[in-house]
Amino acid sequence: MTQPSFSIQDAANLYSIDRWGGGYFGINDAGHVVVHPKRNGETIDLMEVVAEARAHKLAFPLVVRFHDLLRDRVETINKAFARAIAEANYTAPYRGVFPIKVNQLREVVEEILDAGAPWHFGIEAGSKPELLAALSVHTDPESLVICNGYKDTSFIRSALLGRKLGKKVILVVEKLEELAHILRVSQDMKIEPMIGLRVRLLSKGAGKWATSGGENAKFGLSTADLVEASDMLHAAGLAHCLKLVHFHVGSQVPDIGTIKRAVREAARFYAKLFKMGHELGYLDVGGGLGVDYDGSRTTFDSSMNYSMDEYVRDIVYTVKEVCDSESVQHPVLVSESGRAIVAQHSVLIVEAFGAIEKASHIEIPPTPAPDGQPNLLADILEIQSGLSMDRRLENFHDAQEIRERAQSMFDLGLLDLRTKAGIETVYWQIATRTVELFDKSEPLPEEVQEIQNALGDQYLCNFSVFQSLLDHWALGQLFPVMPIQRLNEAPDRNATLVDITCDSDGKVAKFIDIQDVKETLPLHRWKSGEPYYIGFFLAGAYQDIMGDLHNLFGRVNEMHIYLDEDEDSGYYIEEILPGSTIGQVLSLTQWDVNELARRMKAQTDAAIKSDRLKPNEAMRLLDDYEKSLTLYTYLNFDDQHAKPPTA
Repeated sequence: MTQPSFSIQDAANLYSIDRWGGGYFGINDAGHVVVHPKRNGETIDLMEVVAEARAHKLAFPLVVRFHDLLRDRVETINKAFARAIAEANYTAPYRGVFPIKVNQLREVVEEILDAGAPWHFGIEAGSKPELLAALSVHTDPESLVICNGYKDTSFIRSALLGRKLGKKVILVVEKLEELAHILRVSQDMKIEPMIGLRVRLLSKGAGKWATSGGENAKFGLSTADLVEASDMLHAAGLAHCLKLVHFHVGSQVPDIGTIKRAVREAARFYAKLFKMGHELGYLDVGGGLGVDYDGSRTTFDSSMNYSMDEYVRDIVYTVKEVCDSESVQHPVLVSESGRAIVAQHSVLIVEAFGAIEKASHIEIPPTPAPDGQPNLLADILEIQSGLSMDRRLENFHDAQEIRERAQSMFDLGLLDLRTKAGIETVYWQIATRTVELFDKSEPLPEEVQEIQNALGDQYLCNFSVFQSLLDHWALGQLFPVMPIQRLNEAPDRNATLVDITCDSDGKVAKFIDIQDVKETLPLHRWKSGEPYYIGFFLAGAYQDIMGDLHNLFGRVNEMHIYLDEDEDSGYYIEEILPGSTIGQVLSLTQWDVNELARRMKAQTDAAIKSDRLKPNEAMRLLDDYEKSLTLYTYLNFDDQHAKPPTA
């Protein structure tokens, strides 16, 4: 029977790449995923990137960063605010900051600040290490350094050092006692601070991170605290040092209504504090700008029901309306939209090195049953031969019953292993055929959907969920996942993805879908000896920095790519960052690699003395051990892809 044709557009629809890709990702005629870093005609074929990585002897998993895409995201948000400000006749500019916690990698932070220089784009820090890094790369006296989070004396002193250097460093007060501390340290250092107050709004957030906002949030000042803070500043003669009002409604806010309510409430606080005699100039709307991970454009946790332009216009017009009604001058608008800037720039590419299939295509011959026992194998084979459209579910239910009876007989010692294997094999073949008998145009009954999910293969992938996709494991965050090759072929398998950690939670079994969350991903049949690559997209926010060392799998290899029209490929690799070696991750858990080698040498010496090993063999084994400490922590399948020897 002729298989229906499968087009590139069919693949795009199947994986929703046109919806979540935002113009940055597509599929070319070769069936490969391509990247459009500037959303124009310039493209980078991910399979060509894979070939480049192999040429550089880089093993997988591999993170690929597209710096031109990162720059485009910075330009996009700044231009969106500039358009909205001009359209609304808003009288103050936008001064965005990048929250360094979203991705602290130096190359990423430096690229963002460089791209944002024309708009005086700044940086936000929430810890002492982040602040020290931020101060070193911040060189624009017009851009901001926003200091969030709880602070001790050394944190405050570092921020005030920035003030002495002429930087606009704003210390955001998270609790009332912190303000008194800031005033004491600034008096000691003989410099006036720039102070911000984080307002604890009544407006509640939405989505997975809703609890980071609202009146029960762990950060921020209540209305009564704000009044007391104002009085404290006036009493110290430093009322003019209050420069900024800040709020945060949550990360990845899916509903624009949540943002609009919060902005309106915060703008009112700003206006009232301004009227209390403070020389305010900045309103910081925090983070929250979402990323449409699943492309559904809804209020689902992994999506958003608004565009960046709508988000920006709602902020500008809402603040303008409130300030005009209060006869207060418009504040400089600040946002901390980290996720929306960095999520798209990073792609994690992993290699599938095997597949576990439920249904086998092996034919099971009928075998006689022992005297006096039912021939369950013959019975289930009879059901298989009589499968029909009209009785498809009835046939499957009969097969289920036989499988259950077979298990009971096996538990009692009445069924041999070969017969049990045959019954299970035929059962999964019947289950597969039952699903196939349902026309794709008709909705699947829930029971059949469960069968389909149960039939899913497990693709073994060379990566660690805990290191590279921590939000997926911990919070159920969905990311777009798809093969980056063979997209001109119809995928014939449905699968979950399992990693190489020893933990049963090391898997991806929830996938994006326009209508709902899918439990399996359409993939092509894995072929032994042929590399099969799968991409995890929009993973540039948090995942690069939050991963742990479960099973001591460390940071993965990285390639940093820039467009260049002078290159034959249209791009060049600007930097390669090797992933963690075995020795490096061991040292992070207090294992000294020199001591490890010394101990192994003592054991090999003992083996030589007891004649268990010959000296040359022992030295080779010890050399292998020491070389292993310098290897990548992940698996390497280069020898698996080599052709088998010929006779």
